[in-house]
Formats: sequence, C-alpha cells, structure tokens
Amino acid sequence: MKAQLLKAFKYQQLVDMMYISNDGTISKRRVKILKVSGDSFQAYCFLRREKRHFKISHVLSCMPVRTRERQIV
Repeated sequence: MKAQLLKAFKYQQLVDMMYISNDGTISKRRVKILKVSGDSFQAYCFLRREKRHFKISHVLSCMPVRTRERQIV
C-alpha cells in the first residue's frame, strides 16, 4: 500500500481510497497526497475540503484517479 501511495505522491496523482478511522467508520475519499512520512501521510481531502493526516495502516484500498482527455471532433 505504501508503494502505491508513494507513486501517487511522486506523480502528483489524485487517489480514491477506502479508509477506516480509529472508531471503525469506513469512508471513501478522494485525496491529493502532499507529504509521506513514516507510517502516515498528509493529504488534501476533497470530502472534508481540508488538509488531513492519515495512517497508512488504515488505508483499506487505493486507486489513482484516471482522467481521460476528450477529443474535439
């Protein structure tokens, strides 16, 4: 999981992730990773619209957001 997060950070990709909080609540979030350090990372969370700290061990899954360019015909 950490390797995927580092890759997204390196290429400045947005990430959709499933995250479980300390109280057991599961949420789906779209984030932009700002900093990775040790067992946590800081990211801008589009759900909460603010910078948040996340524990890598609490990330259940993550997937980079793929954007497609549209062609003008």
